[in-house]
Amino acid sequence: MISVLKIHKLTWVILALQFGALHAQEYVGEVIRLDPRFDSLIAKDARIEKLADGYEWSEGPVWLRADAALAFSDVPKNIVYKWDTKGRSPSELIKPSGDTGRLRGSSGQGSNGLTLDSTGRLVLMQHGDRRVARLEPNGQFTTLAERFDGKRLNSPNDGVYHSSGDLYFTDPPYGLAKGAADPARELDFSGVYRLDPSGRVSLLTKELKFPNGLAFSPDAKILYVANSDFDRPVIMAYPVKSDGSLESGRVFADTSALLAAKKPGLPDGLKVDNAGNLFATGPGGVHVYAADGTLLGRIDPKVATANCAWGDDGSTLYLTADNMLCRIPTKTKGPLEGPKNAK
Repeated sequence: MISVLKIHKLTWVILALQFGALHAQEYVGEVIRLDPRFDSLIAKDARIEKLADGYEWSEGPVWLRADAALAFSDVPKNIVYKWDTKGRSPSELIKPSGDTGRLRGSSGQGSNGLTLDSTGRLVLMQHGDRRVARLEPNGQFTTLAERFDGKRLNSPNDGVYHSSGDLYFTDPPYGLAKGAADPARELDFSGVYRLDPSGRVSLLTKELKFPNGLAFSPDAKILYVANSDFDRPVIMAYPVKSDGSLESGRVFADTSALLAAKKPGLPDGLKVDNAGNLFATGPGGVHVYAADGTLLGRIDPKVATANCAWGDDGSTLYLTADNMLCRIPTKTKGPLEGPKNAK
């Protein structure tokens, strides 16, 4: 005969399983400390937790405050997934996410970078459709940008909103079926662009061969841009003029040494915390730089790391790393995307 105590224990086990209390945490990689200042950003006992895996190439994470969840792209699978902090099991949020079949001969690749506009709507850099698009409440996409100077964009990769409301985005050829050599390519350069609220697209610079991730300093006066180029794996810093255009840039960081040391990855996704420290994916994981350019440390999952994003209350850094989704707690905080008055 089963005792009342055993029944109570069984009930608690079922509830714990249901709510994820017995979720077995799995940790990967290592945290590498190079400067004492790093300890004020990442606790000495902090570890990289793997949340999910099985993706072809995870990318473009963004925190959805209204859902207490993280959205991220699997580019080759043409899917945006949603990882729910309660359910702990990623589910399909958008499919197709970036190649809807609107262009003949498209690559089939889905969305890459994701961000939120000032009202909280999801904005996607769509590789296959070669456009920047907004997801509407009815599930349809609205095109925000698809051409410059009458020519179709390559394949928008990542985007970030300036405090003015302008969207800055990068446009390398990674999303084309044959990359830079694709015959469908109409622009002979890779640009960094600004999209203003009226829909006007302005070219800011075309000096980078493979511009990728981008982020603003806390005062929005510096735009950081990653260059995913084996020949020039750098992060650039561009002063932002009052009219939204850019001054000549300078090399903020050069990751050539780590690339030469066979560390996996290239400069890719960028985020900046509230204190101005730059968290930048590159060879050997997430590189953490002080605002003066000093490399303070690395968060290294030991695989090519595509991007990162602040989540929860701004003190968790989520990583999209090759086939995985990971996270690490931080002592610092970073800004969440979307409406500024949202909680």
